[in-house]
Amino acid sequence: MRRREFITLIGGAAAAWPVAASAQQPARVRSIGVLMSLGADDREGQARLAAFLQELQQLGWMVGRNARIDIRWGADVATIRKKAAELVALAPDVIVTGGAAGLGPLLDASRTVPIVFVLVADPVGAGFVDSLARPGGNATGFLSVEYGMGGKLLELLKEIAPRVTRAAVIRDPAISAGIGLFGAIQSAAPGLGMDVTPVNARDESEMERAVAAFARSPNAGMIVTPSALANAHRDLIVTLAARYKLPAVYYSRPFVAAGGLVSYAPDIMDQYRLSAGYVDRILRGEKPADLPVQAPTKYELTVNLKTAKALGLTVPPSLLARADEVIE
Repeated sequence: MRRREFITLIGGAAAAWPVAASAQQPARVRSIGVLMSLGADDREGQARLAAFLQELQQLGWMVGRNARIDIRWGADVATIRKKAAELVALAPDVIVTGGAAGLGPLLDASRTVPIVFVLVADPVGAGFVDSLARPGGNATGFLSVEYGMGGKLLELLKEIAPRVTRAAVIRDPAISAGIGLFGAIQSAAPGLGMDVTPVNARDESEMERAVAAFARSPNAGMIVTPSALANAHRDLIVTLAARYKLPAVYYSRPFVAAGGLVSYAPDIMDQYRLSAGYVDRILRGEKPADLPVQAPTKYELTVNLKTAKALGLTVPPSLLARADEVIE
């Protein structure tokens, strides 16, 4: 979606936010909250929101007619927690959020308001739902990754940079995905002749020191696993990879668009479109407890040839043939 189209879509809706509808509206306007775990000026966040709103409109929910949308943005833990409480206080019919960073605070604030999540790696391990088939509470949604993806990320690093024998794994150790994905990567490492080292994404200066120390030894590479912290530090992580000439595999396309080497990830826009379908079903009477948590069905492989050239890498033709997008 072009920026102008997004602004038109949001601008048209803004007049109705948060004011309720006029006399021409149906008797009941349904209230939908959206908690974005990104800054309001983040282009990726704007695109995700636009994908959700467009699909919601296709399903018959029109802002200013039969739906009201309240949106909150937050790029850090404290802000996200504050905005989650604000949304819950509005008592919406359903709330949509992305990632464990948004879902956790929402569930802390309410165990009754229906919640649809996307991009959550391990909702069962984190205690967000009882099971994938029967969530059992007030939240359901869509997985960002399955832990088996950790091995695929390591295989991809080895494929694009065969000389790499050591990988720094940037992860958030405070979330189950950070622990689980590192475990999966660690299990796959011996079979690929690799050693892996965790690097915590909690603090920028700590991460800079850890990556600098790791890069002093030869044949080094990097894997970045999903977390709100990694996304918040996206530019720094890509800069560190370039500075120390580390071939790196990322969990989402925006890192590659920002200059990273390669990503393998679920189609994020598809997840936001699918979330609109669950919102529609909840607004029409279904309960989150009865809607299964779904695994990704679409994955995207993105390669940055300019970055590969800067790193002195020749991307295998077989990898290019599988790529959904090649940035030159």
